Amino acid sequence: MLISKPRRRIAAALASAVLGLALLTGCGDDVSCGLDQCTVTIARETNASVDVLGVEAKFVSADENTVTLDVAGEQIQLTKGQQAIEAGGLTFSLSSVTPDEIQVEVSR
Repeated sequence: MLISKPRRRIAAALASAVLGLALLTGCGDDVSCGLDQCTVTIARETNASVDVLGVEAKFVSADENTVTLDVAGEQIQLTKGQQAIEAGGLTFSLSSVTPDEIQVEVSR
């Protein structure tokens, strides 16, 4: 059975939409996602955490340039302006540190 061109286009558009939604799964209020990257904002307080792309990231400590996070049970240290670090199947890099919160870029 042949599928007409309009039906193929609709099927392709639907498949693209489903894939896009799958990539955004796990993004909450403190997470802003695009197709291949999320920006995560975490409060600088004890027990603050966020779920991003199915992985939990917990705030551990921070100073003005370095942040320590617990990602999927592994502690990582991010330094502003330094190379990204892989943990929990994702790549993390530090965007900013303020007295109230940290902002981290996360990608697959």
